[in-house]
Amino acid sequence: MARKPPAFFAPRHRWDRNFFLVIVTAIWTGILMGFVPDIIDHISKPGPAFPLMVHVHAVAFVGWLCLLTVQLLLVRTGHVAWHRTLGVAGMVLAAAMVPLGIAASLAADYLHDGQPQPDPQFLSVQLGDLTSFAALAAAAFLLRRNAPAHKRLMLMATIFIADAGFDRWFGEGLSLYVGSKPFGQWVDWYISDVVLVLAIGAYDLLTRGRVLRVYVAAAAFGFSVEAASVWLYFSPWWRDAAVSIIGR
Repeated sequence: MARKPPAFFAPRHRWDRNFFLVIVTAIWTGILMGFVPDIIDHISKPGPAFPLMVHVHAVAFVGWLCLLTVQLLLVRTGHVAWHRTLGVAGMVLAAAMVPLGIAASLAADYLHDGQPQPDPQFLSVQLGDLTSFAALAAAAFLLRRNAPAHKRLMLMATIFIADAGFDRWFGEGLSLYVGSKPFGQWVDWYISDVVLVLAIGAYDLLTRGRVLRVYVAAAAFGFSVEAASVWLYFSPWWRDAAVSIIGR
């Protein structure tokens, strides 16, 4: 029996220009609303200085968001050749962000571990976000000639590493309603990922009548990593392991 050909997925739709810009704007909003108040508070009140690696990671991450925005605007304005050329720099930056993110997480956790309410087990969440980012960014690079898959993987890679901003923005208030048990903590940390990732799938269903298999695989992978991160966070043995990794 002949194999049924895969259903056609339109590479472009007239609404794409605005939809993907909305997603990137939402990511910027979460980052700015989450981190800018913390930065202002840190400057205005005396306290321990952030480690240098945290600043380096912050610069790299903001650079990534700026590059993602520029890349989106280049495609939006028809400068595809420039987009491809700049994409090489993007892959180099993405590769650098993973070790920088790990180093910054360890440095920040080492500093926080000396505070009155240390939370070393949170390292599982930080490493989980970096795992999702690294895997999806690498997949986006491998599928760079498949424009629809590439675009969605790049956005999802960024979404899965941007949840810290959203959690700082409204996570504390949300935790009052969802609690601190495993499921409530998952909602607290990752609700922004769920909303934004599912929004991409819903948009594709609306405009194409189907979703890409690679989108389903990427979403399943990212959500599974998050579930594993929460499980690890609440595992009794992980706290000691995290303290050992952090170096306290």
